[in-house]
Amino acid sequence: MQRKINLLLLCFSLLGGGIAFVFGELLLGSRPYDLPSILIIGIYFAIVALGIGLGALLAEMISPRLNGLSWKQRYLGLSWKLLPLTVVILFGVGTLMEFVYELNFGGIKTVKNVVMVIDDSGSMQQSDPGNSRYAAAQALVQQMDTDNQVAVVTFSQDAAVVQPLISLRSTENREKVSEIIGSLQTTEGGTNISGALTEAMNVINTDSGASRGAMVIMLSDGFSQFDTATELNEYKSRGIAVNTVGLALDDPSGASLLRDIAAATGGQYYDVTDAGRLGEVFQQIYDRLGDRTLLTERSDATADSPYYAVVRILALMLVGTALGIGLGIIFDNRHLAKSFGIGGWAAGLCAGLILEFGLDGHSVGDTLVRLSAVLVLAAIISLFTYVVPVGEGRLSRRGRREAAAAASGSEGFHSPRRNRNSKGF
Repeated sequence: MQRKINLLLLCFSLLGGGIAFVFGELLLGSRPYDLPSILIIGIYFAIVALGIGLGALLAEMISPRLNGLSWKQRYLGLSWKLLPLTVVILFGVGTLMEFVYELNFGGIKTVKNVVMVIDDSGSMQQSDPGNSRYAAAQALVQQMDTDNQVAVVTFSQDAAVVQPLISLRSTENREKVSEIIGSLQTTEGGTNISGALTEAMNVINTDSGASRGAMVIMLSDGFSQFDTATELNEYKSRGIAVNTVGLALDDPSGASLLRDIAAATGGQYYDVTDAGRLGEVFQQIYDRLGDRTLLTERSDATADSPYYAVVRILALMLVGTALGIGLGIIFDNRHLAKSFGIGGWAAGLCAGLILEFGLDGHSVGDTLVRLSAVLVLAAIISLFTYVVPVGEGRLSRRGRREAAAAASGSEGFHSPRRNRNSKGF
């Protein structure tokens, strides 16, 4: 086989992949019509296939180095008709891979219950004089999905459940929770983190839903005696993350304790100096709730799972292979489909490694990681272009005449066995 690199194809594929990436990111950010993530990811890969496919097709139309002038004259119209088929294939493969990736194994539960644990001790009069923490909690309740349940625990010297777990499926329940939070006030007393987390676990235990996981968002501005080695055992054994927010912490021991609690339970620690940013931080924590898609960082109990790491990489390898074969279908050439498919396998492997080890949950960084993965897909597939030279193998008399005519326009016309009644596959 003969290697035929079309630099114009490489450039156009990268350009098409870049444009597709922009539209894909808009899709991820907006999630139109509240589409489930399985469909969102499938559409994302379909958009990438459309962008790279269009780029490759336009490049060959301008400079047909892979298929020759005869292809451009006789089969270009068919290639345009086959482009939508490649898009459909990538949508199907992407959707299937996302479905597999979202399956829960090993007793892992999808996080649906959120317990907000809010410090209302006396020191909050200085840390949060405008009660921004309550406004942030109210805003978060309004943003939660309908299949979530929420509970609210407050604490100072003692801890109290001000709102047991309640479904947010109805507008009435949302308004009820918001009113309760809005009625809260800063009290006197110290900071009892141990009692707060004990009450939070008691609330979680009231839910009978065997398939529903839980997480905790705990806000505090102080420090209390707390043994992370023993008092978090139930959280750790059940895989319940405690995300902690330290507000205007002057005492380093308070920040250290909250950081240790988050690290021990698989949660995240957020250091906030301005109470006005609490709404943004609460939303950021919620956005990471049970987030497990092929294109985003895992933020649930599978965050460090080698199994899901392998699944993501294998999934991208299959997506890349399908994209390569799809390009071969566009050009109606089984030899190109084979070489593009091999290139797609290698490109998918690289893209999967980039996503698995590059995503870290930060929006700007993750956007650049996804861009790198898309461009790697486009580049490696475009460089894996091998065709069979004309004249190799046995040809009929008519086939030799057609091959000779094709060779006069290009050295690499489709296949040594191609004739008027054969279009490559």
